[in-house]
Amino acid sequence: MPLFNPADFHIPPGLVHVCAAGETPVLHAQAMALSRHAQDKSTGPAGRARLDAEVERLRARLATFWSAATEEIGLVSSVAEGMSILVESLDWRDGDNVVLDRNEYASVVAPLSMRRGVELRFARMADPAEVARVVDARTRMVAVSAVSYLDARRHDLQALRHAADQTGALLVVDFTQASGWLPIEASVADFAFSACYKWMLGLTGTAIAYWNRARQPGWAPATAGWYSIVTGPRPDYAGKLALRPDAGVFTRGNPAHAPAYALHAALDYFARYERDAVRRHVQGLTVALLDRLRQAGIESMTPPDPSQHGASVCIAHERAGAIVAAMAARGVLAWNGRGRIRISFHGYNDFSEIDPIMAALTAALAD
Repeated sequence: MPLFNPADFHIPPGLVHVCAAGETPVLHAQAMALSRHAQDKSTGPAGRARLDAEVERLRARLATFWSAATEEIGLVSSVAEGMSILVESLDWRDGDNVVLDRNEYASVVAPLSMRRGVELRFARMADPAEVARVVDARTRMVAVSAVSYLDARRHDLQALRHAADQTGALLVVDFTQASGWLPIEASVADFAFSACYKWMLGLTGTAIAYWNRARQPGWAPATAGWYSIVTGPRPDYAGKLALRPDAGVFTRGNPAHAPAYALHAALDYFARYERDAVRRHVQGLTVALLDRLRQAGIESMTPPDPSQHGASVCIAHERAGAIVAAMAARGVLAWNGRGRIRISFHGYNDFSEIDPIMAALTAALAD
């Protein structure tokens, strides 16, 4: 049986939806949440107060979801925006370096690569000992995805925390491929981000930003907007503007209110389930699929040990795009890109879907 009721989602009839790492289907309950947003938005100042109250309530709920304090949680439009705010805030000096995996996602790498004078150093995040050898006194940051988007490998964040601490570097984590199926303990990181439209069951337009205020009490962004400053009835621009005193400072302009309402509906849904239940469910499915691939002689990029992989199974193939399209024509929605087929599970999937997945995949491989 699936953990979630598939009827709670907009999953087209007759389709096997295994592309959570790209986009998850929308909950029917989110239509009601967005309708409530529309009503609040349409009722003037009182409605606007309700919009902002929902944002603050969302910060508190996300804090619980990530085992953090409310004041440590902010909202940004995307992981790329959050990383950009962080990167532009640091006092970089020529010769500084950051350590990343060569296969890190662009939202993490691109803001760093645009910073002149900063060296990008590469190490396999799957080998914390290698990371420890690469960091030095000029390393300002170790940046990593908790789970790789490319091959679904989980990284040992505690070991990477230790490697970063050798030289006082920041550990910055992207939880996008983990949050929603894997219980998150955000405090391992100095800063962390996550998109919400994948396993979090939210919509694009809002992402989570985490600031570990115990580890980085003096941090402040280099830029601001009207929403991230503290003002009275009218700002005194001749004086020094005061920033919001917590992670709310990540939101420089209007929050994405509609996605916030939709994310509340998703959190309501998650609240029905024990915190680790989704992890157990999806990893049971990944292990089952990996075993079937092994029996069929199909090699996977994903480590077979569930302690080392996420909620996806990835297969390298030069015809990945055509194969995923052929699988869709056979009723199985997977994902392609970067030269690999990615099959991702969530709570609405179940073991009866392994057979049609294998049938669609093997037929597409044979085309």
